[in-house]
Amino acid sequence: MVVDDNPVVRSGLTALLEASGDMDVVAEAGDGRNAVERAWQVMPDVVLLDVRMPRVDGVSAAEALSKISRVIMLTHVDEPAVVLSAIRNGAVGYLVHDAFTVDELLTAIRETVHNRAHPLSPAAVSALINEAKSGRAAAPPPRETPADRTRFGLSAREAEVMDLVTRGHTNRDIAVRLFLTEKTVKNHLNRIYAKLGVPNRASAIATWLGVLPG
Repeated sequence: MVVDDNPVVRSGLTALLEASGDMDVVAEAGDGRNAVERAWQVMPDVVLLDVRMPRVDGVSAAEALSKISRVIMLTHVDEPAVVLSAIRNGAVGYLVHDAFTVDELLTAIRETVHNRAHPLSPAAVSALINEAKSGRAAAPPPRETPADRTRFGLSAREAEVMDLVTRGHTNRDIAVRLFLTEKTVKNHLNRIYAKLGVPNRASAIATWLGVLPG
């Protein structure tokens, strides 16, 4: 289902999705209230949801819609507070216009349905990481245990790689620090993505930091 108060945007998204060959747009809505009503009627797999709309905005509507479907925010709004509010209200992804290609959008929808992925634009990743860091700074650091290092079924080496990824290190940096080849780092990352059930680096970071719902 496509939810946006701009009819031109709705029409464009609908045409794009239906041209993909494996997606059907079962409903459209121009505001959050109508979106919830329509979602209960058609039970979509994914809702693409704008933020700023009349009557009920997207962030408010996300809470009800997330009980029906997997919600991906699709918007021009990249304010950290809005991103965090949307995620807290149940959105599983947050994509900012002009930060993704058509193919990336289609892949994000497919991965969300089939692999329960969390598609995130860079602005959303930054907001979530900053929130996680501020939350950790406010609380005493937990004592590390073996269970902490193997969450999601990651090996000790994979956990090391993932920790370096969340600190912003490139594959080359990680290879140098861990005395590995870049190809080995890439292989580790591919296994990490599979274990975390995510399609890319951004979603892996957010999932590893524990700031996204399942």
